[in-house]
Amino acid sequence: MGFNCGIIGLPNVGKSTLFNALTAPAAAQAANFPFCTIEPNIGRVAVPDERLTIISTIARSARIIPTQLEFVDIAGLVRGASKGEGLGNQFLANIREVDAIVHVLRCFEDSNVTHVEGSVDPIRDAETVETELMIADLESLERRSDQITKRAKSGDKEAKELIIVMEAVLDSLRKGHPARTVRPTDTSQRIIFDGMQLLSSKPVLYACNVDEESAATGNAFSAEVKERAIAENAASVVISAAIEAEVSQLDDINEKREFLESLGLNETGLAQVIRAGYSLLDLITYFTAGPKEARAWTVIRGTKAPQAASAIHTDFERGFIRAETIAYNDFVALNGEQGARDKGRMRQEGKEYVVNDGDVLHFLFNT
Repeated sequence: MGFNCGIIGLPNVGKSTLFNALTAPAAAQAANFPFCTIEPNIGRVAVPDERLTIISTIARSARIIPTQLEFVDIAGLVRGASKGEGLGNQFLANIREVDAIVHVLRCFEDSNVTHVEGSVDPIRDAETVETELMIADLESLERRSDQITKRAKSGDKEAKELIIVMEAVLDSLRKGHPARTVRPTDTSQRIIFDGMQLLSSKPVLYACNVDEESAATGNAFSAEVKERAIAENAASVVISAAIEAEVSQLDDINEKREFLESLGLNETGLAQVIRAGYSLLDLITYFTAGPKEARAWTVIRGTKAPQAASAIHTDFERGFIRAETIAYNDFVALNGEQGARDKGRMRQEGKEYVVNDGDVLHFLFNT
């Protein structure tokens, strides 16, 4: 089960530098001119989770395998992309394929780094990209609207359901609000909405790329972005792509820690981006543990046990019998599987069980 975040933004905001640091040693080209990134670069990164280390220690596992997220470095967008300006059509096609957006915004002044708009203004930049996505969505839906309306009037049940969702989205877009602001709560309508694959429906994380001096505290630019994110129920993090690039070149963990501490940082900005991306996609982690390995697995929140088992192998879902389940806190407090079993804290859960974040699971199934 794969989940990916597209890294987007205007040219020269630090997208590829961030991607390079995230996915080192695999690297995307990064340089001081527009459209340096043309073809999307793809990399997978481990999701930091100290629970996995603790579980592996208790289970005396020979190796640790973390869960991962995929990041896609997408070509820079410019004003007019929805009309094909710059690499617009390619950009829009690439972003349609991702599950969520990490929108990198330039929040630093540097006369040596060109800005396509001529000045630093992250809110303007955010609105530029958002507007292009909304225009593309609006034009796409308006092209389909007449045909769907005719089908609905003729009694087509599927078209009637579709037009209800479509009209709500069109109304939002015409008022200048992205499609994600009207994502339905009704399950059947939400399925229709998600099937539209609208560009402005993607959940968004704003990554404020600041100068090194502002990495620990943020600055006036990042404060504006945070305020915008809160207003639209999005998320934001402060990073310095330049610092992350330096950290990614250090192999020794102690050197990394000392370097970060010298800058007043407790962890890398990348760790924040990864965790925020994970949360953005509404994902949870469950664990399996034994002498050979302790491993983290990714599923969408609300996933039932048989479908969670399919993350390991599809045969596990087809032949699912039950899941032996231990909550993470019980696993730690009772020193592992045997202790939890002895104290009656290992539960036998069936097909309707909804997996919780942190569950330590052992699946029983028929082949």
